[in-house]
Amino acid sequence: MSENLKEWIKDIVIAIIIAVIILQFVKPTIVREHSMENTLIENDYLFVSKQHYRFHDYQRGDIIVFQSDLESNTGSKKLLIKRIIAVPGETIQITGGKVYIDGEAIEEDYTKDGYTDTEMAPLLVPEDSLFCMGDNRQNSADSRSASIGFVPFDRVIGKAVFRLFPFHSIGTL
Repeated sequence: MSENLKEWIKDIVIAIIIAVIILQFVKPTIVREHSMENTLIENDYLFVSKQHYRFHDYQRGDIIVFQSDLESNTGSKKLLIKRIIAVPGETIQITGGKVYIDGEAIEEDYTKDGYTDTEMAPLLVPEDSLFCMGDNRQNSADSRSASIGFVPFDRVIGKAVFRLFPFHSIGTL
């Protein structure tokens, strides 16, 4: 085997090893829906940190990717991207266009229309679960829906941390 071929094979093997290591920590994701507008739009290319919550607690306002029970056209379970609104032990209520956590209205300047049109009686977020909603509240299947409900920690893929594309919007989330 020629020396050039050996070097070429070595470089490919090193690149594959590096890619596998990176994919243990980061999941590239493309936004396919409109539920996070105007924060994220269809075809945004994101990096999701798969290890973030091993070292940090879940925080209200984090944007996460999680496995839902909804099925895609191919029959696989859909991955959804939503914002954490309430964490375990908090009580969430939606009334009069506002979201309340433990009786206090929260500021949500990221919502597309500036209000939440759902009315929802107070709910206590169970341990090991999250209450998540899209920023486009009028067009989002999220924890308000019985088909999604609370998001168990073990369904969370990771935290969306960086937008790579479109280039004019590149940066951290």
